[in-house]
Amino acid sequence: MAAIQATLQQIAESQAAALDAAATAIVDAFRADGMLYLFGTGHSHLLAEEGHYRAGGLAPVCPILSSATMLHESAVTSTRFERTSGIGAALLERYPISNRDVIMIFSNSGVNAVPVEVALAARERGMTVIAVVAAAYAARVPAGPSGHKLADLAHIVIDNHGVPGDALVPIGTARRFRTGPGSTITGAFILNAILTEVAWRLDAMGMEPPVYISANMPGAAEHNAGLVARFRSRNPHL
Repeated sequence: MAAIQATLQQIAESQAAALDAAATAIVDAFRADGMLYLFGTGHSHLLAEEGHYRAGGLAPVCPILSSATMLHESAVTSTRFERTSGIGAALLERYPISNRDVIMIFSNSGVNAVPVEVALAARERGMTVIAVVAAAYAARVPAGPSGHKLADLAHIVIDNHGVPGDALVPIGTARRFRTGPGSTITGAFILNAILTEVAWRLDAMGMEPPVYISANMPGAAEHNAGLVARFRSRNPHL
């Protein structure tokens, strides 16, 4: 808890400008009838799902999902896959992406081939690219086959203040191993902080924020069905 709290405090103190820029880009996209797409490989794919169809979440948010980049079929294979060149651009083909849209890519190291290629492909399509990376980690590892790092390709970079290797807590007096990975918690905080700010700004502009209501709350079924009908054509996961 102490390590997570310290990391979140670092984010709050140092990333305000980047968080503000991300919220501005997403508000502009939504006002232009655009979408926010979310992408990550390995455990970072959890953050793409974090923003998808949940209570308090925003409806114009769509995850980019591919089973091969996730962990449930083969974790070992997914690790190889995310480091394989020539795949990233193809992952976007399933989605009706336009230059009105924003993509947020989560990659702790910021160097694996697939997230970098997704960023390159997104830029070619005119999307605004937001990267969430651990800057200290990315600085310690070489670029992948493309020669690029994710942060170099993003219009907006948010540092999750993760440590190299992600695990926050040294174990034992020898400190040979570390545990307590932090990037999922910090990534979820960053994402939801931005989306909360987006909702507040839309409301302040006189626009009703397209927020899902928990299915167990009164009136949720009709309200959520309307949002699904509105965004289903741009989100194949609804």
